[in-house]
Amino acid sequence: MKLRTLLALALLAGLTSTLSAEQKPLRVLVVAGGCCHDYGAQKDILKKGIEARLNATVEVAYVDIKAPDFKGKATQPVFEIYKNADWAKNFDVVVHDECAADITDQTYVANIVNAHRNGLPAVNLHCAMHSYRWGNFKEPVKSGSDNASWYEMLGIQSTGHGPQLPIAITFTDKENPIVKGFADWTTINEELYNNVQVLTGKGLANGTQKVPEKKDKKGKVTPAQENTTIVAWTNEFGAKKTRIFSTTIGHNNATVEDARYLDLVTRGLLWSVGKLEADGKPSAGFGK
Repeated sequence: MKLRTLLALALLAGLTSTLSAEQKPLRVLVVAGGCCHDYGAQKDILKKGIEARLNATVEVAYVDIKAPDFKGKATQPVFEIYKNADWAKNFDVVVHDECAADITDQTYVANIVNAHRNGLPAVNLHCAMHSYRWGNFKEPVKSGSDNASWYEMLGIQSTGHGPQLPIAITFTDKENPIVKGFADWTTINEELYNNVQVLTGKGLANGTQKVPEKKDKKGKVTPAQENTTIVAWTNEFGAKKTRIFSTTIGHNNATVEDARYLDLVTRGLLWSVGKLEADGKPSAGFGK
């Protein structure tokens, strides 16, 4: 009986291994570029980090704002891939890591958002939260208004951030598989993004930043502050309830290459495509 059991287990293990070997890799698009960040390095850090952790192939769409042929403003990186109506057809998930605050072409933005509305999962990092905005975007947007669609996809509206100081990250939904088993940690100097309003996003982690008292040259004193906002969350977007994962952390290269950050991002990615198990591990064939 024991021999039969061992043979059955060996057969099952062999079958699982075969299935994993035959599993096609996830097709991931990383979109990176724009102002204020070292996207030249971060696009490579993300590609390497994702492919090291997952059965995935990562393609990068990058706009180098320092390149001689870049003619726009740093806050207006235009990605050629987004100009195609079917830009999303070859990908299972898109990682938005662009900083495009002054892109206001509503047709262009609608082409991006509609891909997610129609079922393409997304992972949004840091300055993606401050992209594709116009009108009175510093005030809470109204559902269905022409400047609301990007925020509705994200699930939380953010418009600004504090100084670069450490952020204490506390995981608030500890049973969610994206963060299950993760220990709270404190970042290096990072920017704490505000939460103008929580739309349909569900928080996974809060960030708390202590800002010391400050005195300007004229002697005016700004009192010390302690600010707390949601810094990682999930969303289900549109009628198809497309899975969206976002984190506002990720300004500096040292944070992006931190294993804790890359683990968070890759778990969020797996969750978005429905390949994350309840224990936080990749579904069979999708891990490394």
